[in-house]
Amino acid sequence: MKKRALLLVDLQNDFCAGGALAVPDGDSAIDVANAMIGYSKARGEIIVASQDWHPEKHGSFASVHGTEPYTQGELNGYPQTWWPDHCIQNSEGAALHPLLNQDGIDALFHKGENPLIDSYSAFFDNGRRQKTDLDSWLRERDIASLIVLGLATDYCVKFTVLDALDLGYEVTVITDGCRGVNVSPQDSLYAFQEMSAAGATLVTLSDFFCH
Repeated sequence: MKKRALLLVDLQNDFCAGGALAVPDGDSAIDVANAMIGYSKARGEIIVASQDWHPEKHGSFASVHGTEPYTQGELNGYPQTWWPDHCIQNSEGAALHPLLNQDGIDALFHKGENPLIDSYSAFFDNGRRQKTDLDSWLRERDIASLIVLGLATDYCVKFTVLDALDLGYEVTVITDGCRGVNVSPQDSLYAFQEMSAAGATLVTLSDFFCH
């Protein structure tokens, strides 16, 4: 049987209520994450998490360019949404949500540390020039299948899932454990459609527990 891991994407204060880049209803992902942590732990499965981990004055920040947050531009030759300053290294905003059962997490992986390029995926930066340690860490433990949930559906979850599929993992997405930024109203819906079309299995938490 293929070994499986739970991957929690960016369940950080800045993406939840009161945070610098609060995702609407983002806090509701924490209960789903904790339910999955309990489920995975009971089965002896590995649990990993990613953290957005930006230096101050990261190139994706609107403040650096004197532009309005959530507008579009280009960074280092790649299309870029300009974000509010968020998830600055070692800040309270970058910390994992206090209600998340962090004791269950086996390893944390930082992304977005290079100020010259954004990094939505937990595996690669947006230009796929640099790779995090996540893939090699999982392969060392013979992980072939991932359950993914987190924030935000239309950015970091989507690109993490697409990269995981591209790297050869089987991927299941817990849809009600994800919430989107939705700069455009249908962004999360389109993100789920894109993940499904690429080969991910999309299920709700209750459906997952029923199988």
